[in-house]
Amino acid sequence: MITIIPEAPENVAAFNATGEVTKEDFENFVIPKVKEKVDQFHELNYLLYLDTDLENFTMGAWLQDALLGLKNLVKWNRTAIVTDKEGVQKFTDIFSVVMPGEFKSFPKENLYNALYWCKNGNEVEA
Repeated sequence: MITIIPEAPENVAAFNATGEVTKEDFENFVIPKVKEKVDQFHELNYLLYLDTDLENFTMGAWLQDALLGLKNLVKWNRTAIVTDKEGVQKFTDIFSVVMPGEFKSFPKENLYNALYWCKNGNEVEA
């Protein structure tokens, strides 16, 4: 399931993934919300907090298709993937090469730092 992160800055489309996440979650919930933000801000700052096991969140072809499908619809600016899963962090780093904009992974304990980075491109100093 995908839900909105209510603490997100206004210019960030921020989502929390829990339990089973499907292609339909992206098509019916994420993509319309992303389009709304892009219409409002003319760029996309996106955050996905993965609070589910990878077997519940198919990180394979459909996620790539969803992100690549959005590639031509939006002006990617900053994208943060928040997870403690090393494989997803590596996927994010690799995927950043084929996507426009900046992609960055953050560990779960740095959610607010990730939101801050999505908002303005800087990280909170420790």
